[in-house]
Amino acid sequence: MGLRLRRASFVALILALLVMVAASLALGSNALSLSEVYTALTGDGGTTAHTVVVGQRVPRTLVVIIVGAALGVAGALMQALTRNPLADPGILGINAGASLAVVAGVAFAGVQGIGSYVWLGMLGAVVASVGVYILGGVGRASVTPARLTLAGVAISMAISAFVQMVLLSNQRAFNEFRFWASGSVEGRGWDVFGTVVWFILIGLALAFIAAPALNALTLGEETGKALGVKVGQTRTLVVASVTLLCGAATAAVGPIMFVGLAVPYLARAICGADQRLVIPTCVIAAPVFLLLADIVARVIVMPLEIQTGIMSALVGGPVFLYIVRRKNLETFS
Repeated sequence: MGLRLRRASFVALILALLVMVAASLALGSNALSLSEVYTALTGDGGTTAHTVVVGQRVPRTLVVIIVGAALGVAGALMQALTRNPLADPGILGINAGASLAVVAGVAFAGVQGIGSYVWLGMLGAVVASVGVYILGGVGRASVTPARLTLAGVAISMAISAFVQMVLLSNQRAFNEFRFWASGSVEGRGWDVFGTVVWFILIGLALAFIAAPALNALTLGEETGKALGVKVGQTRTLVVASVTLLCGAATAAVGPIMFVGLAVPYLARAICGADQRLVIPTCVIAAPVFLLLADIVARVIVMPLEIQTGIMSALVGGPVFLYIVRRKNLETFS
């Protein structure tokens, strides 16, 4: 794709994000016009529109934006690190670790409320990713993507089995967990946004720092070393970034599928395999994708709403099938 077309595509993504933000603030069970949204944002409080927009839809929209950006960039990093277009940020066991912490907190400590789930989920995600990295061979000659993948699969399977055992034996834990596990942004307010935004911003900063070295690693470990890349340091930086990004996103809204898989693939189709371009493209494109899924989830069965994670899977499923059917799937490009 030529430079001019790349710039046009990036501008189009920014415009699409602005449109999605406006739609997210206006649409819902209590639909508002854009003029009413503007008045609610700029006028004094006390009106119903102000309560709905500022108290509910603005923080919800911001949570969707940062969660989308986090999952999109985390997926791009994992696909570049493993040189596998089907790699997902959950490959490090982050989703499983967050789920285990939430289930354990509900079942054994009586924890309730989204605010508590965020801290539990973040703690579980960090512990799981550290466990995967240790099991993957830290301290040996090298921690390869294959070892990380195998360690992540092993830990995820073990954790998932334990989570299912707890849920089947504890009805209250099952009732509390099932809404979080479906991936929902309903009821996410300023407290959730304020808790996770700093983790995500740090994770994004680490991703931008790792991008140049990650470009060299996509050519192979030996080539990367020949180009002066510190392979172990780069992999550690990427794992730390993915842990912060995916961990915070999962803790905030539960597991959201396909964003980290589909969006990086589409970003590479727009700007090529250069991570210095892929990462900022994902920062814009992933929120557009997730905002669209959230808006559809809100309006398709009004006044009720479907969990955003379910709608994301319905939207991302066809993209996943397209990727699988690609003839050059084995190549990372």
